[in-house]
Amino acid sequence: MQTIQVRTATAAYPVHVGAGLLANLLPLIRKTMPAKVGDTASKTTALPRRIFVLTSPEIWALWSTRFLQSFQDSPIVLFLPPGERNKTLANVEKLSRQMVASGGDRSSLLIAFGGGIVGDVGGFLAAIFMRGIPYIQVPTTFLAQVDSSVGGKTGVNLAEGKNLVGAFHHPLAVVADIEVLSTLQERELRAGLIESLKAGIIRDRALFRYMASNAEPLLQRDPAALQKVIAASVRMKAEVVSADEHEGGLRMILNLGHTLGHAIEAATRYRQLLHGEAVAWGMIAAFHVALQRKTITAAQFHSLIASVMLYGPLPRLNLRAERLVALTARDKKHLGDLRRYILPVGIGDATVAEDVTHDELLHAAHAMLAMAAAESSEMPL
Repeated sequence: MQTIQVRTATAAYPVHVGAGLLANLLPLIRKTMPAKVGDTASKTTALPRRIFVLTSPEIWALWSTRFLQSFQDSPIVLFLPPGERNKTLANVEKLSRQMVASGGDRSSLLIAFGGGIVGDVGGFLAAIFMRGIPYIQVPTTFLAQVDSSVGGKTGVNLAEGKNLVGAFHHPLAVVADIEVLSTLQERELRAGLIESLKAGIIRDRALFRYMASNAEPLLQRDPAALQKVIAASVRMKAEVVSADEHEGGLRMILNLGHTLGHAIEAATRYRQLLHGEAVAWGMIAAFHVALQRKTITAAQFHSLIASVMLYGPLPRLNLRAERLVALTARDKKHLGDLRRYILPVGIGDATVAEDVTHDELLHAAHAMLAMAAAESSEMPL
């Protein structure tokens, strides 16, 4: 097991990465809990009177036996149906009422056990229930393990866009068990690996090179390869979050590919692409802008495209560039009329550009869509 520490101005917590952690979940939780939730002065550990688990029916059917192995008393299980369409305020209210009905109070603990949607909704539910209760992230997808479970971002979607209602609320701990990835669909694994590739592109050249050279063992779920990439991805994000907790500057680089990626998700009503796939297309658009602005060379451009495609194929898109660019106006990174866009600078660095024009985005969207509409998802070099 590897443990990476996240330290911000308002929180400090461990991210445990390894195999077989789920069966020993309760001892790991005990290490993070004071005698009473919120009583940081106490030096003994005790569990809350009410422990809630938010999960999906599919994950619970697969992993409930392993999850409960270290529990003497079963926690109260709450279910969230899968899919972005269920990441709503209505479901948060429904879950809150279920917690009240089951005796939930300010001393309760919530465990978010699932993918990124469960983690985002669970974190937001914990942030607002009784004005805030502690929670633990136990992510079950590769994408959630390397990204959404770390950093304290929580939220739900509106019809107008993704994650438009949310809060920063850090978990007490993150427990990423590599063994749960054994039941992950291959498409989900590939989409998650693209997020780790993004981590390498923006801040860790060694991680990028490793992933560009080791796609086969990663896609075959070699435990050592997976742990290496997950730990490196978490370590990179922990460094960024520790330096910029509330996305005032540096943390925005984590959004490479997300501006057009979120627009693609909204335009397809969150039903056609996985998040990592949409971000992959968004990154390809960003590579086009970066090439035009000369923040990357032509050789780096082709290397970046090829590396993304190693973890494809990506779904085809049949969308209008004008529609996608219009949807980017709702991007949370923008401040008034100031358009913020993340661009790679070489490989292993990134910048926040505040002067990317409408025409530049439109050109990049057209280029990306031309590639996405092709019969093959391979970039002609």
